[in-house]
Amino acid sequence: MKSVVILGGGEAGFTIARGLEKKLKPTEAKITLVDKRSHNVYQPFLAEVASGAIDARHVQVPFHQHLKRTDVVCAKVTGASPDAKEVYLENKDGDAWTLPYDILVVTLGAVTKTFPTPGIAENAVGLKSVEEAVCIRNKIIDNFNRVSSMYKDNPRRKKLLTFVVVGGGFSGAEGFAEMYDLATDMLKHYPTIDADELSFHLIEASDHIMPEIPQAESAWVIEQLEKRGAHVRLNTFVTSAEDGVVKTSAGDEFPTELIVWAAGSLANPVLKEMGLPLDERGRLCCRTDMRVESPTRIYDDVFGCGDCTRIEDASGGGLPDGTCAPTAQHAMRQAKVLVENVVNTIRGGKVETYYHANAGCVAGLGFGLGIFASGKKKLIVKGPLAWLAHRGYHGLALPTWERKLRVFGDWTGGFVLGRDMTPTVEGMEPRRFFQEFAVRP
Repeated sequence: MKSVVILGGGEAGFTIARGLEKKLKPTEAKITLVDKRSHNVYQPFLAEVASGAIDARHVQVPFHQHLKRTDVVCAKVTGASPDAKEVYLENKDGDAWTLPYDILVVTLGAVTKTFPTPGIAENAVGLKSVEEAVCIRNKIIDNFNRVSSMYKDNPRRKKLLTFVVVGGGFSGAEGFAEMYDLATDMLKHYPTIDADELSFHLIEASDHIMPEIPQAESAWVIEQLEKRGAHVRLNTFVTSAEDGVVKTSAGDEFPTELIVWAAGSLANPVLKEMGLPLDERGRLCCRTDMRVESPTRIYDDVFGCGDCTRIEDASGGGLPDGTCAPTAQHAMRQAKVLVENVVNTIRGGKVETYYHANAGCVAGLGFGLGIFASGKKKLIVKGPLAWLAHRGYHGLALPTWERKLRVFGDWTGGFVLGRDMTPTVEGMEPRRFFQEFAVRP
């Protein structure tokens, strides 16, 4: 019986584990999934978690609940030895051990890419995890509550009602729009706060946002955001974020307590400790059949896919270097082909080549506003119809029907009852209330 070890439980890793459970007999392989978390996170919905449109729990798929035959190991990967065919793990309690494998699948994903900008590491938050999305939502609600008890002439109001997002890719633009949607929706419940007090700024270093869509449509998105009262600053980069003040190359200064950093991603740095071939960007070098390859060797027993890999886009599209873009669209489709290749490797069959022509992209930009661009950019849909397409596509792409039903329930409840504005700030420090009144010796 073969031992198949999957590193990373993101969209690709979780899809592979479920696929292998269906394709392989229990006597053919033992499947092990390793992830430092106990659940999968559907990242395309993090922007809606940040705005409260979706409950944070409902974009997380618990491994133990939905993987019936897979051994789930909650630990982080610290390294690997391809020659010894083993990976090195460490759990939260500091226990370290070695896990052997016959076939290794690497789907470790990507992390937020940052630069040595003063103050960013200390003051900013990303948008790649549920914890970060919840933090953003809590901060906006908490700031509103703090401002509502201040006099109008209190100078601190401006800082509390200023919000900055850095990075105008899909993640940054969607997060920015959803954050603004939440804030403007809250205004009707906070009569002591005026709309013109809100100050939202999206900062992008290039001359347009959302590079996956045509530049003319990018300009339309900016126009819609500006009409709503938000501000997009192009050809601008952050020079400093020290002491809660965002300074830009244009000379602007924005005092704020919430800086969201969404300026790109990079392959998981732990790949450098695994003894496998990487490209100049730190991505795992894979063939189109998703087997790992170096200039001198093909690793028949090591596969990779998803955001951490460099795989040629056989359709001729993709990134400027000809590789597949780091999107959930590719990760999930690569995972399905990889399942077949692992099964065929175990059974002595042939491996398949991954081929997928870009189906297009769709983005939600706050309630009722969205944009869709087909793969060849010949069809562009804007407005409410594209927003419905965004929810429909990602709602169906979300793993498991149990989670789909929960998310569609969130949307239905929000439409009928309105947005839930209950904060969970206290949950970040659950023992604070107890400790405040606890009697001490």
